[in-house]
Amino acid sequence: MYSLEQLKIFVAVCETGSFSAAARKLKRAQSGVSQSIANLEISINQELFDRSLNKPTLTVEGIALLPLAQSILNQTVNFEQKIESLDKQHEHSLVFAIEESFIDNSLLIALSQLADEFPSTIIEIVATSTFDVERMVSEGKAQIGIIYADGKMQNTMDFFNLGHNRFATVVSPTHPLTLLASVKESDLRSHRQVAMRSSEGKQLWFSYAISTKVWYANNHKTIAGLVEQGVGWAMIPEQLANDYINAGQLVSLNLEFEPNGWITTIDCITSRSHAAGPVLNAALTKIRQHMLNPSKRILV
Repeated sequence: MYSLEQLKIFVAVCETGSFSAAARKLKRAQSGVSQSIANLEISINQELFDRSLNKPTLTVEGIALLPLAQSILNQTVNFEQKIESLDKQHEHSLVFAIEESFIDNSLLIALSQLADEFPSTIIEIVATSTFDVERMVSEGKAQIGIIYADGKMQNTMDFFNLGHNRFATVVSPTHPLTLLASVKESDLRSHRQVAMRSSEGKQLWFSYAISTKVWYANNHKTIAGLVEQGVGWAMIPEQLANDYINAGQLVSLNLEFEPNGWITTIDCITSRSHAAGPVLNAALTKIRQHMLNPSKRILV
């Protein structure tokens, strides 16, 4: 009978591309990894890898079984996380990791009500990029996160949709692109772009760099400031853009291919390793009420 450990090694070899790389990742001897795969093949009576090449290549059977092995391991993680959460009976502290562009006074007012309702709970709010938020919740370093969704299923977290946000493409009032009645994608590519990028080099799927000339920043407020100085064009959240536009500091471009701006989904993600206690549930209720308020930037 195969074991979960053998499945873990099988998936690791597939993800890393070789027995030796899997051994390094799992901190095991290469011989032990090879033997574990051999034992797995014997127990299921299927050949998983073609070993005739320079590196192990999945067989047809291996390709068919890989997603099932990954699913079994994900369910095992979920089971272990739920056991851990059931062991925790009190919420002494909570960490909220929030995509920085969602932080405004109205959200802070909504969350500040938790101070009176749960005076003994320590709450930490971390404003950072979507990528850091997702990592923190996945690793259990934050219990609640708000992110721009990328359409991928969350295997290590629970999530629900909060609505949508519109992004505007903006430049400074003196930028050459303001002279165009309708801006094409080729026009954008020929001018410097100021794009969002995390400290790990990741970019939001809907606002990645397309120009041959690019500056990067890891938060939208810095990007707006650079655009205001005439560095280039950028896509930023509409609410932030409106603050600058109303002050005469930025201009919204009329894109031929996206006349109404780019609309993207917002998700709330929660850690499965933390019990859904009264503080967390109250926080989720307040976040929903804030994000779904028709007077906010969110489109529902």
